[in-house]
Amino acid sequence: MTMGLVASAVGVNNVPESFRALSSLPEIDYVDQFTLATDVEASPERWARAMFGNIPTLTELLIWRGLLHIRLAQLPSADTVAGWRIGGRAQDWIRLEAASWFLSGNLVVRTSHERVSLVTCLQFSRSVGTHVWHPLSVAHRQIVPGLLRATAERIRADDARHVDEEQPQKDRQRA
Repeated sequence: MTMGLVASAVGVNNVPESFRALSSLPEIDYVDQFTLATDVEASPERWARAMFGNIPTLTELLIWRGLLHIRLAQLPSADTVAGWRIGGRAQDWIRLEAASWFLSGNLVVRTSHERVSLVTCLQFSRSVGTHVWHPLSVAHRQIVPGLLRATAERIRADDARHVDEEQPQKDRQRA
């Protein structure tokens, strides 16, 4: 499979209902979907943790807390990914939830045969949300395809490292 092809859709009328239905938001004011074709297999939670980590990076903190004023969990836990609360999950998807005083957001990671998707859903509770998100959305849409590709490579490398670490153990067990 050729890895690296990322399809995208932006807008409530362009993102399929099957993806929008995974959101917990009563209304969706902004939605985008990015789907990477890949042969990397991992659970949706593993994809989410590989994308965002257990704690937010400084850049994520600047954007999420600084610009979007999103309230994030202070400490890493099994119930959060990078400070976003895990709000729902199934075998093929996981939904991260967070909010600020002017918007609520969901990040949904969905896996299917040879594909992984990241869907961003936002609901603006105040008009400032639209004004803040509009310029950030341009950067967001430029960053996500590379994020998906880099995450696939990170998972692939972790899997290869894990296999390399197990091999000496298997060799010792045979001896």
